[in-house]
Order: sequence, then structure tokens, then C-alpha cells
Amino acid sequence: MVADPVRAAAALLSEAQDVTLLAHVQPDADSLGSALALAISLHRLDIPARVAFAAPEAMPEGLRRLDVHGLVVPPSEVPARPDVLVSCDAAEPSRLGDLADRLDTSRAVVMLDHHVSNPGFGDVRILDPDAEATVVLAHRVLVAMGAPLHVDVARCLYAGLYMDTGGLRRAGTGALRLAARLVAAGVDGDAVVRPIMNSHPYGWLAALGTILGAAVLEPDEAGGRGLVHAAVLAGDVERFRQEEVDSVIDVVSTTAEAEVAVVLKQVGERRWSSSMRSLGAVDVAAVAGRLGGGGHRGAAGFTRDGTLDEIRDEVRNALRAETR
Repeated sequence: MVADPVRAAAALLSEAQDVTLLAHVQPDADSLGSALALAISLHRLDIPARVAFAAPEAMPEGLRRLDVHGLVVPPSEVPARPDVLVSCDAAEPSRLGDLADRLDTSRAVVMLDHHVSNPGFGDVRILDPDAEATVVLAHRVLVAMGAPLHVDVARCLYAGLYMDTGGLRRAGTGALRLAARLVAAGVDGDAVVRPIMNSHPYGWLAALGTILGAAVLEPDEAGGRGLVHAAVLAGDVERFRQEEVDSVIDVVSTTAEAEVAVVLKQVGERRWSSSMRSLGAVDVAAVAGRLGGGGHRGAAGFTRDGTLDEIRDEVRNALRAETR
């Protein structure tokens, strides 16, 4: 085990000949923000760097503005045997999808993550469940590298920090100090956040109304604290952007009568991806873990095959096992 993984990662990246940074499948602002912040800093130091993720094929539209140097490449352009590989915000190797095999072919692997369910992998493991977001860990590495906090880097860090702390509502003093430093570096918070979560096509309003209209409240579940759940069917998953589909949980989780909120998203004929939220009394990471997933106490998820009714039953059973 590396005694000081942050310094070890900084030294490894500073001396690298080539760096590949991987975000997890269906990348969010924290995963891509971490990868791009590091990649842009390396690019500015004339160290070749690229960012990739296994799926989907296109970069989420709301995050495209962060890639100011065009460093995001398709999976086909990821070297078969990377020199240095950095995994960003992947709670386990499988979250890297079809690119997970690069963990075995790279000369050196750095892992940055903040999920409590992460089993630990890679040669240099920067794993801190107390960090509010993986971008916090990326920033630590950049500081150890002595890399300047350029505004293009700061935007990437701000996007991940804002989104993974619920708009800074769950940010501790350290994260809030980092947010202030990023703003001081030139970040326009509204300009960064609006394309990610506050801009939706008009057609989404009707679709969202239908989805929310079919939501179900089960007040006796979650140990009597209440469960609310909704589903986004394949037609809407295919029709709308990831930004729209992923935003449903933010609305459903505002249900006052429910401790736990779950949104199931149909990503295949029988495959469902989930977003789970808790107000804190129930550990949804443990619930998700029973279903093959993971995450944090207040926010987690899993992917599972079955019918919608079968998955709902499995969620109830897992929730009961954790709250009995």
C-alpha cells in the first residue's frame, strides 16, 4: 500500500509520457469533471492526455463545454496498453464498462474515488469516502503537482463539486472553501451549472408530468419512513438526453412523506438502471449493495435485469432487509 497516495499520484502524472483518464459509464459531472481537470492540467504541461468512457457513445451535452481542448476521445482511441491510467469516480472496476480491461494492461493505474462501497483497486489508490466528490481528490493531486488553477480546470472541478453536493447543500467547510477558491479563479457558477441541470427542452415538461403522475408512494416501506418510486421507460430514455432522465430523481426525492426515493430507468429490454436517494436515516448504499450496486449513504444506485415489477419487488425486499 502506498504511504502517501496523493503525492505518489502527483509524481506519477508529472513524470508520465502519456496519460489516459477514464470516467465511468454514463459519466456525470463529478466523473468527467475530475478526469478533465487533470487532463487539461496535463495538457497545459505538454504531457499527452486523453479522457474517455465506455458508454454512451456521445458526451453528455450539458458537459461538452468543459472539454475546451477536445481531450475527450471515443473508446476506440484508447490505447490497448496505456502508459498511465487514471480511473475517476468509478466505485468498482466494472463501472468502467468495456474499458475495464485497461486496468490489467496499463503500466501504472491511479484510482480516484470517494464511494464507501469501493473495494479498492489500482497501483495508487486515492480513496476517501469522507470527500464530498471525486473532484476534491483531483484537486488534491493538482495541488501536489504544483499545477496552476487555470479557469478551464476550475470549471471542471466546480461542476463536479456542485452536482455531487446537491448544489453545495451537502458541502462541508472544506468543500465550501474549495468552491470559493474556484469562483475566485474565475468560475461563473451559473454558466457552468445551467447547461447541466437547469436547461431542458420544452417536450420534456409533458414527459416529466407523465412520469411523476405515475409515481407511487408506499408510506409503510423503509421501516415505516416511506418509499416513493417512479420509472422512466425506454421510450423516454431514448428520446431525451441523459441530463433529463437523470434529473427525475431530484424531483421525486423531494417527496415529504418518503425517506427513500428510487427512480428506475429502462436502459434495455429487461435492464434497469437506478438512482436512489435517502434523507439519511436509511443507508441506500447498503440497499444498492444487496442488488449489485453501491454508492453513498444518501445517494446510490444499481443496474439489474428483470421486469419493472420484479425490480420493484427486489428493491422493497432489499430495503426491508436493511430497515427491519
